[in-house]
Amino acid sequence: MEAAGKPVVNLISKPENMLKTVYTACRTCYSADYPIDIYNSVDDKEKMLKLIERVISSGHYSTIEHIQVSFAISNVSRACTHQLVRHRHMSFSQKSQRYVKEKGQFDYVIPPTIARDSVLQEKFIGFMHRISEQYQEFTEAGIPAEDARYVLPNAAASSLVASLNLREMIHLANLRLCTRAQYEIRTMVKMMCAALLEEELWLKPYLVPKCERLGFCDEDKSCGRMPVK
Repeated sequence: MEAAGKPVVNLISKPENMLKTVYTACRTCYSADYPIDIYNSVDDKEKMLKLIERVISSGHYSTIEHIQVSFAISNVSRACTHQLVRHRHMSFSQKSQRYVKEKGQFDYVIPPTIARDSVLQEKFIGFMHRISEQYQEFTEAGIPAEDARYVLPNAAASSLVASLNLREMIHLANLRLCTRAQYEIRTMVKMMCAALLEEELWLKPYLVPKCERLGFCDEDKSCGRMPVK
């Protein structure tokens, strides 16, 4: 095992009729018709998109909470997953460092700022090897993996299944696609968005940095892409 490289992200679950489901939720709020009749009768994509855009732009976000998507994610650091699990309204099942004992050199992620310097990269790799040797010494001495893991670094690679509703997916994209977000989580979220857009291209206007939706930047330090409010 060695440096893990880029994140691996796969969309593994989503509703079959996402657009119709969101439209039905939106339309139900303003119609006397039964929701199932709305769902079964609509097939005009432009009509659905127009209403959804109006409802979302008005801040009526409960209509998009009915959609749940799940991703299989690998080759990300524990530093990255610690950032991800801070997001609300998400569910996680992550590789356990208590029950999964590392055998040999554990996988790890090298930040690009270190990887671009060959000398610093070699020092980083050497340090990962020393940590691995210490971890192996502990486990071979009978120390439980749940205690030996205390020496494992934020760089240690991990895997997880992450699920979230569409409202949180949009929120996640708005925050983590910002250039102010750390490189690794920005890359991972970009891949999550790309995987979802392959099947649901109508979401493209929403899965963007928040400045694109706001029309301005509200960060303390702006990248200059948008005017600062």
